[in-house]
Amino acid sequence: MTDRPASWRMPTPKQMEKLAAEAACRPDSPAAAPNAPLAAEYWEAVLKDPRADATGAQLRQRRLAEIQRHVLRISCRRCERTVEIQTADAVRLYGGNAVWKDVAQRLLDNTCQQRTGRHEEDGCWPAFETP
Repeated sequence: MTDRPASWRMPTPKQMEKLAAEAACRPDSPAAAPNAPLAAEYWEAVLKDPRADATGAQLRQRRLAEIQRHVLRISCRRCERTVEIQTADAVRLYGGNAVWKDVAQRLLDNTCQQRTGRHEEDGCWPAFETP
């Protein structure tokens, strides 16, 4: 016995031919093919996103005085530790001209738990979070 309801039946070959012919006559669905170019609306939305203004590398190279975020956060890919500092405190401690990448590395290194004694292996591996 099958779990199908009694009203369910396999379509006949004639019905399958009819369904195939109808599908062939229908215009393409709005879903784009994998190699088709993306719609202009898509690119417009991508470029309007505030994160499109700068790449991750550009964000890391910003000076502290240029950063508008209230809290700066850096995490370590090695020990999974996260360090946060208010932007105002970072400016007070390191100066407005300090580069965020350098400040973040110093914040991680000052509290690093991964010490092996080898210079190549010591220290944290920063993972910068983008705004």
